[in-house]
Amino acid sequence: MPAGWAALMPVYAWQGLSAAGRRVKGSLEAEGPRAARARLKRDGIFPTVVREDRSTSTAAGAGAATGGLFGRREARLRPPELAGVSRQLATLLAAGVPAVEALDALAEQAERPAVRRVLQAVREDVVGGSALADALARQRGSFPALYSSMVRAGEAAGALDAVLARLASWTETQSQLAVKTRNALAYPVLMLIASLTIVSFLLAFVVPKVTRIFADQQQALPLPTRLLLGLSNFLLDNLGMLLFLLAAALTGAVVALRRPPVRLALDRAFLRAPVVGPLFTRIAVARFARTLSTLLAGGLPLLDALPIAGDVSGNGAMAQAVRAAATAVREGHALAPTLRELGLFPPMLVHMVRVGERAGDLEAMLERVSAAYDGEVEGALATLTAVLEPVLILAMGAVVLFIVLAILLPIFEINALVR
Repeated sequence: MPAGWAALMPVYAWQGLSAAGRRVKGSLEAEGPRAARARLKRDGIFPTVVREDRSTSTAAGAGAATGGLFGRREARLRPPELAGVSRQLATLLAAGVPAVEALDALAEQAERPAVRRVLQAVREDVVGGSALADALARQRGSFPALYSSMVRAGEAAGALDAVLARLASWTETQSQLAVKTRNALAYPVLMLIASLTIVSFLLAFVVPKVTRIFADQQQALPLPTRLLLGLSNFLLDNLGMLLFLLAAALTGAVVALRRPPVRLALDRAFLRAPVVGPLFTRIAVARFARTLSTLLAGGLPLLDALPIAGDVSGNGAMAQAVRAAATAVREGHALAPTLRELGLFPPMLVHMVRVGERAGDLEAMLERVSAAYDGEVEGALATLTAVLEPVLILAMGAVVLFIVLAILLPIFEINALVR
């Protein structure tokens, strides 16, 4: 189902009886009245009234159409906010505080108004008789897909506080990995952009003024000077066209990346790239292994956990492979040989999964794999940064040296003729 379709599903107001015989009411999103009744029955509620709330549905549709500015799911919790909410909610529930009071306390102390609105919406659904997992699932834009799934498993197992604490640790680890990746690549990227900007400025504005004096000379200019003048003249004569082509290329890239086949092909190319491929593979595998370990430890069945963990890996090719593995497991195959046959997963992951399956402790083995790959990713990022910095400096120095030589060589020749 497309991401925007879920936001346009109708909202149904319902009344019913809980398993304890209490009268409860609330609202939920569903594809139709039959789906709404089936969902309520799965939650242990016997529905007596189910009717479409057209005002809420219209508002939700308008919010989706306008970018979600006024919708209930407009705020996506940042990783630190999500980790903080999870850990504080786990602490309050472990201390015996009811879920409604705990959500009240979290909403009051939320710094961002958008986060406060999300928590208040979750609280209202819980007060209306919804389970916490269902209330979180309705805030699709605010919480990751695995969040409500794990909370539902925690509610079923009676270990909601432990599951929330594990979710907080998972969020913090994922956030730290993302921050380390961005920090490691920020300096080389900024240096590359600055270098290209400086060289373009020199070629377009500085070099023509300095070398204009050589154009009046009757003698032949040195090859570096002729190349520099030709490149500078090309930039000046075609600057508008080059800027247009650059804008068109960027627009085309953005449009192409929105197409799933293009993103899938690009993700597959990233995993198989000669130099950076192993790094992208380690990052995706670390996310997949840690997420799958967290889901299994939270009580989610393997078949339900695999697709979620594959999506969280951040790579479309790996997510597709994990879904294929889930299909094979559903047909009775073991997970380890299935992952090996897919060819995208490193041998260490396959080996640890095999050991975990035999020992009946798959989540612990996956946790060890994720920790090992986190360390490898950190080391690989440090190595990549250490290599890129001098390479970029040398490349920039070579370009500047070429420009300086192209300017100085004619001057030397003129001085020699004068003497």
